Amino acid sequence: MQVVLIMMVRLVFFLASIFLSVSSAKHSPSSVNVVSGIFIFGDSIFDAGNNHFNKNSTAQADFPPYGSTFFHYPTGRFTNGRTVADFISQFMGIDLQKPYLEAQIEVLNGSLKDYPSNGINFASAGSGVLQATNRDLGVTSLQEQLRQFQTLVEQNQINKTLVQNSIFLFESGSNDIFSYFIPIDPRKLDPDAYVQTMLTQVSKFLDQIYKLGARRVSIFSLGPVGCVPARALLPGTPIDRCYGKMNAMVNKFNKGLESLVNDTPSKHRGVLSVYGAVYDIVQHFRATPTRYRFSDVSSACCGEGTLGGMIQCGKEGYRLCPNPNEFLFWDYFHPSERAYKLISKALWAGKKSRIRPLNLKTLVNISLPHV
Repeated sequence: MQVVLIMMVRLVFFLASIFLSVSSAKHSPSSVNVVSGIFIFGDSIFDAGNNHFNKNSTAQADFPPYGSTFFHYPTGRFTNGRTVADFISQFMGIDLQKPYLEAQIEVLNGSLKDYPSNGINFASAGSGVLQATNRDLGVTSLQEQLRQFQTLVEQNQINKTLVQNSIFLFESGSNDIFSYFIPIDPRKLDPDAYVQTMLTQVSKFLDQIYKLGARRVSIFSLGPVGCVPARALLPGTPIDRCYGKMNAMVNKFNKGLESLVNDTPSKHRGVLSVYGAVYDIVQHFRATPTRYRFSDVSSACCGEGTLGGMIQCGKEGYRLCPNPNEFLFWDYFHPSERAYKLISKALWAGKKSRIRPLNLKTLVNISLPHV
């Protein structure tokens, strides 16, 4: 009982210090970001080119028309322009993060003296929270992304103060759930057990990055994976509506993610984590498309076949829409740059229905108490 009381007192003092920091940040006329970098982990929602520099990976977007809207050339991002991580960097006023493998090459060949001081992007398209997900595609698993980061920290190749004064972005799990419905191997786990196995891996990942110095962590929910155009590739999947069974697993996983966020103050003193409700944000776009100037929230702008989901954008036979900004989906799996921008705005300055307990704009301006 005494231990519980001590933990509750510590939690109250921690939350009080956070409240004072938030109040100060809101009322300071010359407030600047406390956070100076971003470390990014996940899959193709965040990948900025790691797979391009991984010659063993067949999950690629390093060919036209990827990147055509903003960069005007393919960067390895699986959209026509910037991702959520890119927009958050721009909102913070810092340079976009380099893919880890690009930075590693430049450090090794001497063209870059040190690893970047604005953070690093470790995300790998096609990866999942389960190590076996899409292993045959040569992707970098979440566990390997963590090892890459851990090596840099332990070898003092990135400054520990930078780690503490950065925000960590995490989004992964879509590929695990989509793969569950591919009828190749017999399923060994029921949906609930499979999701719990995923959450166990996320919890281990979070525990480790906290130990390595992370103090501000943003965990983004999965979007409605059952609504992506690529569901047309799965036999027996509904085309006129989203795949309910898939979205049910997504929702269960997302609830588990939010529970991990809610448990952070009691498990990790001095750490603040937030939950970005991306699923709800995207479903709001789909429910009221005209409000967000979307003319199509079902099909891919770039692809071919049913829903534009039968062929990857840029592959032989693909077709490109003339107005990507009016499409929720750029290709068969991924949102368009404009959709990413709208999501980013909701996460950056949105209310608690979009991100909680704090939005990212508040999070990057908080001076956390020393522990």
